[in-house]
Amino acid sequence: MGVYLVSVGAEEWFGDEEDGWGEVASALNAELRRWGLPPYEDVPPEVDFAPGSGQAFEEKLTPSMTGFLALCQTHLSREESETLSGWTVLVPFSLDEEIWLPVESRDYDSMVAGAPQVLPLAEKLAAAIDLPPETPATCDNLDLSMWFRHQAKELATTRTGPWSKDLNTAFYVALFLRAAQHSIRRGCPIVCT
Repeated sequence: MGVYLVSVGAEEWFGDEEDGWGEVASALNAELRRWGLPPYEDVPPEVDFAPGSGQAFEEKLTPSMTGFLALCQTHLSREESETLSGWTVLVPFSLDEEIWLPVESRDYDSMVAGAPQVLPLAEKLAAAIDLPPETPATCDNLDLSMWFRHQAKELATTRTGPWSKDLNTAFYVALFLRAAQHSIRRGCPIVCT
């Protein structure tokens, strides 16, 4: 089990099944209309899994977030930190502010953030820790998790820097950076589940 960040295709996003996100999609569209914005309906379909294709996103939040939260306190305001990592739904379009959606079928309100607002915050932290260019650009199937578990440890012995001092912190910086990039590139939502 655990908490995952995963991309969602149209079928699951608009689906009414128990594990679907249809209720969230409907509540989000109602809120967007209330704000005078168009509904979010152009969600790409689910694609067959192909390793390294960059068509899907799946990562598990397993390492400790203590160092990451401290990094956020150092480089971001409280509001910026919440925007960066407090969302349960990330959408590929700009939002002037986060949207909180009370959803009856869930035990919590869903906080929706715009990937264009998350991306510069993640880029700021990536620059602060000098995240190495070898960090995987796609996260189809726990690619970041596996890279930080294996290759990053090896790379950290030869390329030291702020990123190598706390690999858990570097993982979360890369995670939120890649999630925002993926959402924008594919035009899809990413959900915390």
